[in-house]
Amino acid sequence: MRDNRPNTEIEEVILASMKMTDVPAPELNKELKAALYQREAVLRKQPVMHKLSLWYLPMILNLVTFSLLSLFALIMIENMYLSYFAAGICFYVGVAGILLTVVGVKRANIKEEITIHIEKRGVLA
Repeated sequence: MRDNRPNTEIEEVILASMKMTDVPAPELNKELKAALYQREAVLRKQPVMHKLSLWYLPMILNLVTFSLLSLFALIMIENMYLSYFAAGICFYVGVAGILLTVVGVKRANIKEEITIHIEKRGVLA
């Protein structure tokens, strides 16, 4: 069964706690504000984000891939001229990938877009 009587003791405690208007001393308030402002100033001097640029990552992956392919061609192809030709093509594609990446980053100005921003902990935003 449910008790439908109002519990007046709890209501009185709640009303009494709502009426409390304790205000801290002005000196304490000033000290706390000064400490807070000092901590904020220290935190604002620290860099908020750490930037990790990744514009070179496609260039490096392309170079590594085609270097491994040229090495594979030199090792696996028995005909010397054909293996050098395949390795040369792989070398050319690797160098072209480097040039295309550098020119693309310069022309499109996408260095900032290909950047990961890592937020540090405990820093005010």
